[in-house]
Amino acid sequence: MPGKNLSRDEAQQRASILTVDGYRVRLDVTSAPEPAAATFRSTTTIAFRCAEPGASTFVDLLAPAVRAVTLNGRALDPAAAYDGARVHVDGLAAENVLTVEADCAYSRTGEGLHRFTDPADGETYLYTHYEPADARRVFATFEQPDLKAPFTFTVTAPAAWDVRSNAPHESVTTEDAARTWEFAPTKAISTYLTAVVAGPYHVARDHYSRTLDDGTVLDIPLSAMCRRSLAPYFDADEILGVTKLGLDFFHERFAYPYPFGKYDQAFVPEYNIGAMENPGCVTFREEFVFRSKVTDAAYEGRANVVLHEMAHMWFGDLVTMRWWDDLWLKESFADFMGSYGLVGAGTRYQSAWVTFANQRKAWAYRQDQFPTTHPITADIRDLEDAKLNFDGITYAKGASVLKQLVAYAGAEAFFEGARRYFQRHAFGNTELADLLDILEETSGRDLKSWAAAWLQTAGVNTLTPQLTADAEGRITELAVLQDGGVLRPHRIAVGLYDRDADGALVRTARFELDVTGARTTVAEAVGLTRPALVLLNDDDLTYCKIRFDEESLETLRTGLGDIQDDLARALAWSALWNLTRDALMPARDYVALVLRFAGQEANIGVLQSLHTQAKGAVDLYADPAWRGEGGRLLADGALHELRAAAPGSDHQLAWARFLAQTANGSEHLGLVRGLLAGTARIDGLEVDQELRWALWLALAAAGQAGEEELAGELAADNTAGGRRQYTQSLAARPTPEAKAAAWSAVIDSDELPNALVEANIAGFAVPAHRDLTALYAAPYFKLLERVWAERTIEIAMRIVGGFFPQSQVDEATLAEADGWLAGHPQAAPALRRLVLERRDDLARALRAQACDRA
Repeated sequence: MPGKNLSRDEAQQRASILTVDGYRVRLDVTSAPEPAAATFRSTTTIAFRCAEPGASTFVDLLAPAVRAVTLNGRALDPAAAYDGARVHVDGLAAENVLTVEADCAYSRTGEGLHRFTDPADGETYLYTHYEPADARRVFATFEQPDLKAPFTFTVTAPAAWDVRSNAPHESVTTEDAARTWEFAPTKAISTYLTAVVAGPYHVARDHYSRTLDDGTVLDIPLSAMCRRSLAPYFDADEILGVTKLGLDFFHERFAYPYPFGKYDQAFVPEYNIGAMENPGCVTFREEFVFRSKVTDAAYEGRANVVLHEMAHMWFGDLVTMRWWDDLWLKESFADFMGSYGLVGAGTRYQSAWVTFANQRKAWAYRQDQFPTTHPITADIRDLEDAKLNFDGITYAKGASVLKQLVAYAGAEAFFEGARRYFQRHAFGNTELADLLDILEETSGRDLKSWAAAWLQTAGVNTLTPQLTADAEGRITELAVLQDGGVLRPHRIAVGLYDRDADGALVRTARFELDVTGARTTVAEAVGLTRPALVLLNDDDLTYCKIRFDEESLETLRTGLGDIQDDLARALAWSALWNLTRDALMPARDYVALVLRFAGQEANIGVLQSLHTQAKGAVDLYADPAWRGEGGRLLADGALHELRAAAPGSDHQLAWARFLAQTANGSEHLGLVRGLLAGTARIDGLEVDQELRWALWLALAAAGQAGEEELAGELAADNTAGGRRQYTQSLAARPTPEAKAAAWSAVIDSDELPNALVEANIAGFAVPAHRDLTALYAAPYFKLLERVWAERTIEIAMRIVGGFFPQSQVDEATLAEADGWLAGHPQAAPALRRLVLERRDDLARALRAQACDRA
């Protein structure tokens, strides 16, 4: 598989003969502030050994031009050696030095070296993002995780800039208007983990110290960085406080000192993902710098990401998977440790497992029910496969299964296994068997059969209670039924709930047991009084969908909000949403439950999930004949709860945002306009900048805000965030011209940066505008292969997923999707996977609508 899409077979062959001793990378980015400058100079020198002298190999590079290639002092013709994606070299010696001089391109897609100019002050900022294989856009590289090496970076940048990389800098020299930063060599790391961050960043500094078991003191310089124009909003003390708690926690659990010297955390613009675990220089999306009031769920989410990336310093950076098949060896562990650490490190976010059960697992359940689902240990044939496997299986299902493993093997055995894993494989690469062997040592359990069931098979099991009682209401049998493909061993808790003297639903009994096979009895329950609610997987120990017996379901219909425990209530909400998605509960029934009980929901993260799900139920899963009424009910409910919420509370803000998402009648939209104009107010509600944009978006989508008004708001908020919101609002207007402009801006040009591509797509795809966007279904299917061939994979994925006619829930659109899939069997597998998943969403929505109609 030649070209950009490196295959696993090629990577294995290359690794079988090469050992990389080190890289020296010199970058000159002094041209970055000049808008017309498209490229920067990159010079890479690689020292490597070859086990088969005389063999040939290739180095990965995506660059507009290669100036020179030198192998062992021998100049090669760049025109002959470079094919646009690879530099081919032959006649290798046992020991080699290869130097490649290239002009590499500044990126606007968040891949490679991304360049951003701040509209607020005109300053330019750079940062790199490589995972899984974009280091080759910045320097010549053996772009695969198992060819680790030390990296020494030298960066020449404008003199006013700060420059960071993985290692501390050793010297800075100034010449004219430029400064050259020489960085110390890194430890042996994978290419995708290297990083450069450069620009006039605002920097907050701190340090972390810890006395190790041998009496030495570990001192880690800390910093947190953001653009200067965001500095007034940057709560660096909060971020660095979580950082220090996390470092304490992971040192205690892992007993392996943080190995990468310093710990910088840079919050960067137009970032494609949440964050990236570059050792010593972690990058985050700058939306984590909150310009306006957000709920505590947003702070918890950010803290979770901080600890997720920190866990990667050990799981992923210190010990790295050999190839992307075992991506779970880092991502599943980091996702699990993010929530585990928030609770265990003593942060104020002690409801992290509630959020995990309600939000992260919803992502996993959705992904695991696609026809394209895959085992946690996946079959990754090439880099395109790898890019798509950063998904709900690898992250959230993998984390859920690790939580089950901790319950199954015991926490101490799990962490002792982690400690031995780091000691044995430090700075190396591993596969599944390497970890399992160690965990079997520490747990005494046969984990190969456990792994076969949990890590090497796909799909989600469903657990259903089966309860019988005698005439006096005593339980005669309680059994757990398991179905859904491969039947797995589940360590679960079963909770029995009844009302207390105050009317709250509280747990009256709990049984922990191993569920195996199709039917498992809960012997301890026999003789107890039949409860009002049987909750399987209480405490959320395993990964499964749960169902209810009829009496329990009736209890939820009448008293879900009375469940006292936050986690138990979140599990009930999650189960009801799965029933709705599986077309076993009418969408209008789920909406009724949200309208009845969401106002009682104490956990703000769960409440915000309920808002998203209820709107999705109306937009996609409700009978179209009821959709209008459902939308009005949601808006009325949002308005009622907004007025009832405690002034200034997170719940008030959440309901205000939900009103903006659902407003459709004159009363709702009138209040929205009044809040913007200052002629209406809700006691305690601050209409700050981010809320103002949410309200403008509501008016724009309803056809009550034109370009002139939106431009006026942009003039008052001429920032990166303001431009994104303005772009989305323009695209959200319900006119053919607005939709055509958004479509053309994305499809007909590749000039837009990634953030504005995303904003145009989001505004275009307003579900209520399905009649306007229906015209684009046929053009969408015609352009798929061209988009996949011509755009970078990040932008192509956004276009394929975002412009899919998802709101056209009808048999005709389903037939169009099926026709494209049938007619393009040779299309790129990753492209087919994306279309097949969107097609499956559409088929699921049709089934749900049929259930709601019935």
